[in-house]
Amino acid sequence: MQARSKNHVFKPKTLSNGLICYPLPKALIATTGSADVEPTSYSTTSKHPAWRNAMNLEFDALLRNGTWTLIPPTSDMNIVGCKWVFRLKRKADGSIDRHKARLVDKGFHQQPGVDFEETFSPVVKPTTICLALSLATSADWPIR
Repeated sequence: MQARSKNHVFKPKTLSNGLICYPLPKALIATTGSADVEPTSYSTTSKHPAWRNAMNLEFDALLRNGTWTLIPPTSDMNIVGCKWVFRLKRKADGSIDRHKARLVDKGFHQQPGVDFEETFSPVVKPTTICLALSLATSADWPIR
């Protein structure tokens, strides 16, 4: 005699509020292959050409933008490390659009007043700029 669970047949569960929870058929359960998994470490990522290309693009962009200036460390400096964060950007149909790599600093090692005085991140969304410009033009405000 074979049990239902060995054949992957399960009874629906009745919840406390009276709703019935039916198990999903296997055909509806999404599975991800090894190519669809976002890596978590540099050692596994550095072996794949697509991820290496994404890291090169990110590093080149950081150099072009002048994100940092290298200086020789002194004994009183707190050296802030960094790590790579990897994401798969997908199209609307779920297929992979591109591989995205970001080099982020480990800012949690910094101490206020010792390593930095204030923080400022000049980030603005394009819709905010459009709104501000439309308000300025409709109210005849000077724009500079």
